[in-house]
Amino acid sequence: MPFLTRACALAMLALLAACGQKHGPSGGVTDKGRQSHPIARAQDEQPAARPAEALAKADAPAEGETVSESSFSFSPIARAVAAATPAPVPAIPARWAEGKNYNLLVPTQPTASAPDKVEVLEVFWYGCPHCFHLDPFLEAWRTKGKPAFADFSRMPVIWPGNEVNRMHARLFYTLEALGKLPQLHAEVFREIHVNGNPLVDPRDPAHTEQLQKAFLVAHGVSAADFDRTYKSFSVESKLQHAEQFTLRYKVVGVPLVVVGGKYTADVGTAGGENDLLTLMTDLATAERKH
Repeated sequence: MPFLTRACALAMLALLAACGQKHGPSGGVTDKGRQSHPIARAQDEQPAARPAEALAKADAPAEGETVSESSFSFSPIARAVAAATPAPVPAIPARWAEGKNYNLLVPTQPTASAPDKVEVLEVFWYGCPHCFHLDPFLEAWRTKGKPAFADFSRMPVIWPGNEVNRMHARLFYTLEALGKLPQLHAEVFREIHVNGNPLVDPRDPAHTEQLQKAFLVAHGVSAADFDRTYKSFSVESKLQHAEQFTLRYKVVGVPLVVVGGKYTADVGTAGGENDLLTLMTDLATAERKH
């Protein structure tokens, strides 16, 4: 019996030693990795560990171990929790500096986009030559360049007491209510900045209405549809909204881009038209909800 007892004990020690060496003494580092691993080399120089110590080391992750190397020790519950944990929101690329390329809007303003979308809003004025120049770039981004989760829209600026802003904003919201913005938004810019027709008379609102009605009728809008829409409740409500958010966005110049109700930027801060488009995409990506 003593001989059998000693034989069983030796067999158990051999089995434990084999288990302790399965993932490597350093907890998962292979022999190949040990050739260049300084901790492994140091361990090689130490006296051989007893089987129980080797088994304990196998359960502990090695210093500098990668996630893939230690993943074998994750419990099913830990793996399920990790799989359900949302990925971190991407950071704004380091090339963009807050206070230089973009500004943080405080407080953050509500947006009209769905929860899975990020609002990218242009604040503009039809009479602004810079807005006219930027518009083709924005259109190209809107139709071909923007990410699917970006929800692009426009808002005409209305500074307090500025009736020219308000008159041009009324034209914008009339076009929107009639469903004519896709066809006529760029045409309004062209009429003002190329054809020299301001589509507004600052001293005479009635004359402004005649100018704008004539323009829309010439582009296929019926006079009856114009009359029904131009001073409608919908248009009046949106004019009030635009005036309020001109103040809430702290607009001091146009064109201005507001991303997610949180960031503002313009051509000057971004460094150019194409840089502004890239900045818009990067800010929207960073703000994207998961």
